[in-house]
Amino acid sequence: MRILKRILIGIRNLLLFLFVSSLLAVVAYRFIPVRYTPLMCIRMYEQFRDGKPLKLEHKWVPIQKIAQPLVQAVVASEDNLFLDHCGFDITQIQKARADAEKGKRVRGASTISQQTAKNVFLWPGRSYLRKGIEAYFTVLIEWVWGKERIMEVYLNSIEMGDGIYGAEAVAQAHFRKPAYKLTKAEAALIAATLPNPRTFNSAKPSSYMLKRQAKILSLMGKLLKINMGYDSGDPDSESGSRKVRKRKKLQAESGTAFRLSEQIIHTRTIIYESFYLSRSRNYRI
Repeated sequence: MRILKRILIGIRNLLLFLFVSSLLAVVAYRFIPVRYTPLMCIRMYEQFRDGKPLKLEHKWVPIQKIAQPLVQAVVASEDNLFLDHCGFDITQIQKARADAEKGKRVRGASTISQQTAKNVFLWPGRSYLRKGIEAYFTVLIEWVWGKERIMEVYLNSIEMGDGIYGAEAVAQAHFRKPAYKLTKAEAALIAATLPNPRTFNSAKPSSYMLKRQAKILSLMGKLLKINMGYDSGDPDSESGSRKVRKRKKLQAESGTAFRLSEQIIHTRTIIYESFYLSRSRNYRI
């Protein structure tokens, strides 16, 4: 009995330590740059294991030094309701589940917030454990960081090429310019690589990438301008009532964003849906 009691106390202390340390990490990253992520370390190990030259191109820059069109492009490409949801897009998760049940090949339903939580705190993979912890960190960063900080960390930490991480690194490597000088076309091209940045190369776009770029550019123009990033304070001549109506229409088609109280109510549903999809062969995490 004493041994069992000690084991239970040890487990309790470990869980308490993990909980407190995760809170401290989230609070710390609210203010300090994220220089390295688990994925960067994993990729470096894979390069070493395969006998390839070690490559890690990454430079943190504040969001004020990242072109606004890149913010617009990743929202258009990855998460149309980024500003409206509280970390999870239930409607898209349910649609992805329905498509998976029908045997269709579907894109991932993870939001930018979920992707950021995974990139900064976790490892890539498909498991109940990872998806559960991802949901936990997603809730934390939504509460502690806010949307602009989430976008800043996302654009600085996401994999954008083989050994290339973040907006500044990909802008310098592929376009020979700083991130704040990226054009709409270049931003859309970078966003087009995000489903698989080690296969797709924004410096050498394929015909498929160019088609994706055109679709992303079209959607960028339909969304209301997101006031984040370099030059985002300038008035947008196209963001009048017509564009507002278009955004409302997009929201109506995609489902109404749930609020914080609904997020708490549906937390178990979110995790369940994510778990189900993480086990589907047709679903990309």
